Amino acid sequence: MKTQPFPIEQIRQDFPILRQSVHGRPLVYLDSAATSQKPRAVIDTLVRYYEEENANIHRGIHTLSELATADYEAARRKIAAFIHAPDPRNVIFVKGTTEAINLVATSYGRAFVGDGDEILISAMEHHSNIVPWQLLCEQVGAKLRVIPITDDGELVIEEYQRLLNPRTKMVALVHVSNVLGTVNPVKQMIEMAHAEGIPVLLDGAQAVPHVRVDVQDLDCDFYAFSGHKLFGPTGTGILFGKEKWLDSMPPYQGGGDMISTVTFEKTTYNALPYKFEAGTPNIAGNIGLGAAIDYVEGVGLEAAGAYEHDLLVCATEALQAIPGLRIIGNAKEKTGVISFVLDGIHAHDVGTILDTHGVAIRAGHHCAMPLMARYGLAATARASFAFYNTRDEIAVLVKAIDEAKEVFS
Repeated sequence: MKTQPFPIEQIRQDFPILRQSVHGRPLVYLDSAATSQKPRAVIDTLVRYYEEENANIHRGIHTLSELATADYEAARRKIAAFIHAPDPRNVIFVKGTTEAINLVATSYGRAFVGDGDEILISAMEHHSNIVPWQLLCEQVGAKLRVIPITDDGELVIEEYQRLLNPRTKMVALVHVSNVLGTVNPVKQMIEMAHAEGIPVLLDGAQAVPHVRVDVQDLDCDFYAFSGHKLFGPTGTGILFGKEKWLDSMPPYQGGGDMISTVTFEKTTYNALPYKFEAGTPNIAGNIGLGAAIDYVEGVGLEAAGAYEHDLLVCATEALQAIPGLRIIGNAKEKTGVISFVLDGIHAHDVGTILDTHGVAIRAGHHCAMPLMARYGLAATARASFAFYNTRDEIAVLVKAIDEAKEVFS
């Protein structure tokens, strides 16, 4: 059976922002690892919510509140299905991956981590999966241990096995590196941790937009991701947690919606997931995240992933052919992220010159300063792809890099 070509032109029409120019050049947006662009379906959902049903949820008995509540909880069910959570109660709305990890570090840490215990992370973590655990360790006297990586950007599994021990209370790992594009062997690593009775949290911010995630198949204890990288609104995100952990963890914050009863003597807490959802949430944003998932499922995550892999191969070959350019991160399993350095040119200068050509990339330490130190770098330039990018845009990127080299020659 012949495979249908990926409908790239149709898809690009779904993203209004891609039709604009920057500095008189057509926009080439290659910074989706920082935040993805939003399809018209998501934008229209936000407008419709504010125009037709803007009201608080879970508390009102009037029509607008009931409509908003129904759409909000429908979004939760869509998200649960998208990551194959066993029940929508396992899905907690948060502001993003950062808040999700802070929630677990604070709440799980308060209940289960003490003096002399250890938290195990990797050398390729985003600051959001480093700093919350450092704060916990400082508070309770625990220690942070780090899994090393190879020059190609792959975790050293033998060292990971050696670091697992009875003092380890949590393994917190990035599923896909935001700098290297490395897809870590997380299912194997979860099995290894569980053999020692250790729970695992996965930072899925860079994974969920590109690969199919099944939290039950992975058997992870927690999974965190951000809506704004999944073609949804900013200020949205998800924490998946196994019920046995969520039930045993104290609330993260106190306030409306997370309570059952309140007296001055004692408060009883709401059932999951509301126990961890204090205060008025980003109602419109979370409904918009549900619309983003509808859109991604309509495109087909598997077809989009295959298309993005072709872009990655094309871009890797093209960039490797540029004299003086070095790619940082050459793992066997990667998603569409390419970090690179140019001889004699600071990454910030590369990014600035590319912007004059309408090319948007990220330049800096990518909130992964320990990883930069591992490679002896202050910064890299990073091009990251989504299914709305094209091979023609890769050619524009290459031409812009060549011109950047001429400026500094």
